[in-house]
Amino acid sequence: MHWGAPINTKETIDAVLALKTWAVVGLGNNPERAAFGVAKLLQDKGHRIIPVYPRAEVVHGETGYKTLPDIPESVDVVDCFVNSTLVGKVVDEAIAIGAKAVWLQLDVVDNEAIARAQAAGLLTVMDRCPAIEYRARA
Repeated sequence: MHWGAPINTKETIDAVLALKTWAVVGLGNNPERAAFGVAKLLQDKGHRIIPVYPRAEVVHGETGYKTLPDIPESVDVVDCFVNSTLVGKVVDEAIAIGAKAVWLQLDVVDNEAIARAQAAGLLTVMDRCPAIEYRARA
C-alpha cells in the first residue's frame, strides 16, 4: 500500500504519543471494552483523556461528551474505537475541530479518511494500539 505521507512510522507514533489531550471516541464505562483499558493506560502515562460516547458518561474521572464538536477545549489526538464503516465521520470531525492527530485503533481501517486527515495536516496512525506501542517502547 502506498501512502501519500508517512503512516505508522516510529517517528509518527512517537510524535502522537507525545501529545497530551486525547479524545477517546467510543469510550464508555464498560470495563470489558478495549477502549476502557487503553484510556486508563493513557491516563497512567500522563495523558488527559476525554471520553466521547453517545451516553456522555464520566469515565476514569473525566467528563464525557456525546460528540467531538461538543468538547469545549482543544484536543490533540482523536483516538478512534469505532467500526471502520463509521470512522470516516469521526476523522472528518477531528479535522473540523482542529485536532493535531488521529489514531485509528487495531482493525479500524479507512484509507480515504486517513488521506483526508493527512491532506489537512494531521499526524495519522491506523490499525495500531497505543497500549501496544507503549509496551514496545518500555
